Amino acid sequence: MPHAVSLLRAARLARSAKPFLARGGSTREKCDGCRLPVSHCLCAACLRVPTRAGVCLVMADIEPLKPTNTGWLVADVVPDTFAFGWARTGVDPALLALLADPQWQPVVVFPGEYAAPQRVVHEVEASDRRPLFVLLDATWGEARKMFRKSPYLDRFPVLSLRPEQVSSYVLRRSRRDDHFCTSEVAALCLDLAGEAHAARVLEATLDVFTHHYLQARRQLPPAWDGGAHARLRALAREATPQ
Repeated sequence: MPHAVSLLRAARLARSAKPFLARGGSTREKCDGCRLPVSHCLCAACLRVPTRAGVCLVMADIEPLKPTNTGWLVADVVPDTFAFGWARTGVDPALLALLADPQWQPVVVFPGEYAAPQRVVHEVEASDRRPLFVLLDATWGEARKMFRKSPYLDRFPVLSLRPEQVSSYVLRRSRRDDHFCTSEVAALCLDLAGEAHAARVLEATLDVFTHHYLQARRQLPPAWDGGAHARLRALAREATPQ
């Protein structure tokens, strides 16, 4: 069954007047499940992990169409991943309904320097409600605009992450080492919510995706016995009842 990002991508494509051509993208036949060329499909390696936490992706207009988007990987791993397109002139009623759902405790994930100090938190508050991490999935410039121009998010706390590592994502590189791709941010959030296994699976899934993507661009076969796949298989064994 298609996940939330896949459905959002299909809806965005349906509105397009012309085909979306990613910069440097391959014209080879793609897998509908992972967006990679069929020759480098990684669907067989994907691992879904039940979590108490959820992720809400608010995505810039063409973000679901980009082959390097890693919000897709979050939806691959975390069952309760929701995805909505962002627009300056309106908001999806389904997004507002999700944010108002009493089972969820939404928190906007963004650098604290851009929020009022009284909104900023660095930990996930213990609660009977399930944590819902709201991630702005966009380029850094787009994300700052989205944060400023989304007043419906103003009533929620802002989770400001303080990671010690630098980003390892090489497919779309930020000029700053402390800028993370969406799946890296989601993994850090899952860790804070006590979902360590899901966080490690998401990190390993990003490594596998990056490997397959780069091998496809180089027209080389993926190394199914390489380190990235070995880490993901080990995590799958951890989750299997003995």
